[in-house]
Amino acid sequence: MITETEISEKFRYNGYIKSIKPIGAGHINKTYMVETSEEKYTLQLINTAIFKDPTGLMQNIYNVTEFLKKKIISRGGDVKRETLSVVKTHDDCLFYKDSFNRYWRSYIFIDDVITYQEPKNLKVTYYSGYAFGDFLNMLSDYDMNTLNETIKDFHNTVKRYKDFCKSVNDDIANRASFIEKEIEFINKHSEDYNIILNYINENKIPLRVTHNDTKLNNLLFDKKSDKPICILDLDTVMPGSLLYDYGDALRISGSSAAEDEEDLDKVHFVMNNFISFTEGFLLATKDSINELELSLLPFSIKLITLEIGMRFLTDYLNNDVYFAVHKKDHNLFRAKTQFKLVTDIENNMEQMNMIVERIARKYERL
Repeated sequence: MITETEISEKFRYNGYIKSIKPIGAGHINKTYMVETSEEKYTLQLINTAIFKDPTGLMQNIYNVTEFLKKKIISRGGDVKRETLSVVKTHDDCLFYKDSFNRYWRSYIFIDDVITYQEPKNLKVTYYSGYAFGDFLNMLSDYDMNTLNETIKDFHNTVKRYKDFCKSVNDDIANRASFIEKEIEFINKHSEDYNIILNYINENKIPLRVTHNDTKLNNLLFDKKSDKPICILDLDTVMPGSLLYDYGDALRISGSSAAEDEEDLDKVHFVMNNFISFTEGFLLATKDSINELELSLLPFSIKLITLEIGMRFLTDYLNNDVYFAVHKKDHNLFRAKTQFKLVTDIENNMEQMNMIVERIARKYERL
């Protein structure tokens, strides 16, 4: 078996390799930090069970990060810290394919940063809202037609629901009978799943270049300033809706508990986090967001939380083949947490709509 050290030697690293150690808490890809005598790098195994076209994936990431570097330079920023820097192989490739048909990639490691699994204070939520909104702005003039679709129908909630129903019917792991309550919860929300998609198809909501995985831990915060400086995990950068990025971010930042919290009494939607994130996000996007998008911001949190919960439960029914699991019934716990959040969001929806209107007025959008 080829070792991580042998794989690391295929990339254009400065200096000799001193150490390699696993890092990160991602669901999808295995990640290592490579330290050489001169610099640090990230080495990552691409999960080709999820990303079927690693060549197209890496073309997306390289092209987008090179585009972002031009924007960062124009602002007087630091391109080595404010976006990912792809390290090519000695053969000038964006990845290395080993003898076991595994695909590896590497980035320059960004040091003196921290990540948060959950927001530690309102300052973090505010700045994360601004960062994700600013990311959308920086890519607003990127040609989305040049992007490869790395995961087909990624936020097609109608398709996700069809896949879920098939998994219930197939029941390959014989688990459906144990989760009848959760199945019913998904089914009773079926009329929600096509709302944003219909507006996109009617050209009432524009497609944009979006991140599509705006978890808080995909933001690197500078250790000194505690402000976000770089957005990670560009695997799912594709054409999509601003609402998906906003909704998914608050699915995490708006929760009082971890994504896999087993004690549902600890799980609720934190309104103060919602307010601070929305203030930052709308400050960044106030000149580009349209009125319909604005009105659907609270609904988008509910929809994406439903969708992710549905995906966790689908994977549970499929015997845990997509998301990495670390304990028994891990995907089931994740799904239950999402559904508890959905219920809390629904109970606060009227107030959330009023808050968005108030913030929009502050930024002279209404």
